[in-house]
Amino acid sequence: MKTPHLNRALVLEQESRSSDGAGGYGRSWQALGTLWAEIVPGSGRDPSGEEVILSSVPYRITVRAAPPGAVTRPKPEQRLREGSRVFTILAVTECDADGRWLVCFCREEAPK
Repeated sequence: MKTPHLNRALVLEQESRSSDGAGGYGRSWQALGTLWAEIVPGSGRDPSGEEVILSSVPYRITVRAAPPGAVTRPKPEQRLREGSRVFTILAVTECDADGRWLVCFCREEAPK
């Protein structure tokens, strides 16, 4: 495997929920740290239909590995942010046999 070109600084975020006092909850995102990454886009799709309001593009985002249980080790349901761009993490796997790199399978959604 060739060494990834980590040229993008992404902020790893985790959802935080708090009671809204009316039986529901408020949702916010807490920054866990900055990870340098290589971003490789997949092919996009633009589903048609009256209720569809999002275009979706899959991405493979490679970052340096962190030990299991570390706060800076990405996991599904977290997200990576670059400015106003948000990449939802769908799955994470080790990229090489030595466990030096992690690949995050992500989806970027952009409102139409």
